[in-house]
Amino acid sequence: MPQYADYVVIGSGIAGLYFALKVSDSGSVIILTKKQQAESNTNYAQGGISATIAETDSFDAHIEDTLRAGAGLCHRPAVEVMVRSAPHVIEELRMLGVHFTRRGRTLDLGREGGHSHNRIVHARDATGRAIEAALLDALAKRTTVHIVEHATAVELMTGHHRRGGKRSAAPTCYGVYALLPNGQVERFFARATLLATGGCGQVYAHTTNPPIATGDGVAMAYRAGATIANMEFIQFHPTALYDPSRPGPAFLISEAVRGAGAVLRNCGGERFMVRYDDRAELAPRDVVARAIDHEMKTRGDRHVWLDLRHMEKREVWERFPTIARECARRGIQLPEDMIPVVPAAHYCCGGVWTDLYGRTSIERLFACGEVACTGVHGANRLASNSLLEGVVFAKRAASYLVAHPPAPLGAEFDEILPWDDSGTANAEEWVLVAHDRQELQSVMWDYVGIVRSELRLQRALRRIELLRDEVEEFYRRTKLTPELIELRNMVTVAWLITQSALHRKESRGLHTMSDYPLPDDTRWRCDTLLRQGRVWCRPLTDIACDKAGQ
Repeated sequence: MPQYADYVVIGSGIAGLYFALKVSDSGSVIILTKKQQAESNTNYAQGGISATIAETDSFDAHIEDTLRAGAGLCHRPAVEVMVRSAPHVIEELRMLGVHFTRRGRTLDLGREGGHSHNRIVHARDATGRAIEAALLDALAKRTTVHIVEHATAVELMTGHHRRGGKRSAAPTCYGVYALLPNGQVERFFARATLLATGGCGQVYAHTTNPPIATGDGVAMAYRAGATIANMEFIQFHPTALYDPSRPGPAFLISEAVRGAGAVLRNCGGERFMVRYDDRAELAPRDVVARAIDHEMKTRGDRHVWLDLRHMEKREVWERFPTIARECARRGIQLPEDMIPVVPAAHYCCGGVWTDLYGRTSIERLFACGEVACTGVHGANRLASNSLLEGVVFAKRAASYLVAHPPAPLGAEFDEILPWDDSGTANAEEWVLVAHDRQELQSVMWDYVGIVRSELRLQRALRRIELLRDEVEEFYRRTKLTPELIELRNMVTVAWLITQSALHRKESRGLHTMSDYPLPDDTRWRCDTLLRQGRVWCRPLTDIACDKAGQ
């Protein structure tokens, strides 16, 4: 049976949960999550949430640090909104029960790469988990909120799914089709739908993201006709724990460890970051990741070392208990032993194009968090701005909807067709899905990684398009499973990343092209936009993102 709510939220990270909490007093909410309710990129976030709180800090300094990291592509109005909202957001989270680490009567403020001041509010080294737990506790008390676990979103419901395939000049979202554990695809109708599906790190062979981070929101929005922006800017975290014997997400060694004074050494024992940037280990992530990549390739090493032997053991276990325990499980005793680290795909700075209230180019469809492109991150995200962006813009989207509630949908609901799986059958060749997933991840890692070239990108695009055709044909004739839905979305997102990277003929921020080693403000100080097969650039202007993304 179809289900109805005032708001449907797809995803259960910080953005989705915070939005749900804020709108729960004004209507009913259904939260759809692919796995357990606490599985998300938020839950993996160790470092913290940035905020201008110290008396020696200032909004202007935080804004400038963000703009500098973004390499000329940040939208200043979005950055200002985020930075100036941060102290109030921290207080709201504290009132919800998040126990941020304190030193005496004040918050303990850490420092990470690219920040000119100590401004990282944290709950030791498990900040994301602490925030998510507090939000889930708060939502459990709201009778208007219903969380549906193990529900995999398949497609956004738009005019294409109405009887007769009615399309309108302004596409409208009516909710989402979702695959439930019983194998049935159900319709979830809503007056407004929020995409809060997180990132897409799983399109790469090495990533810090959990298995659910398959780019579902971006892929569904693109297929529905939404504008997508800046997908070429994929952030590779410089320091993921190197352990080839263990499958699954790479364990992240938080940037806060370098903020506490840890240094990077190559396998010859040399501290090398001083050769690449005056800020050394505290340079922005793109600089550090490229430096590590260069050291590994020129020396033929499989990893570099992160050295925190200058720290006292008590201090390490007090500040970084999660990291210390995980390292100990793998036979690395901190701080006596150095940590082997490598870069890994970590964060997507692009996503579904939105304005400053989370509105996308599709009516009644909103997006917040990593799935969205607000213009805050530009060509490179400043450390610990991700959780902040998610909660700030989720609050703004919620405030907008409470103040401007969408009109109830009447006949449109009745015109949306049930999911049609006629002509499909259970597949006996599931090995094909696993093989295609591995091939896609390898292609993206080898050709669309930290350093790119036109030749590599063109080769990647040819292979991705072959995989896309193969997966789409398999999808059309096969009963749906979460694995098949994810693979289809991963191929779509990989295509978007590669097309965007091919379009931008310069090096800027996270996008490094060996053919075009320098930034080109004359031609490429712009956002890369994609919609319905078209790729184009919109010149950057210091105004808020327009709703249509045109």
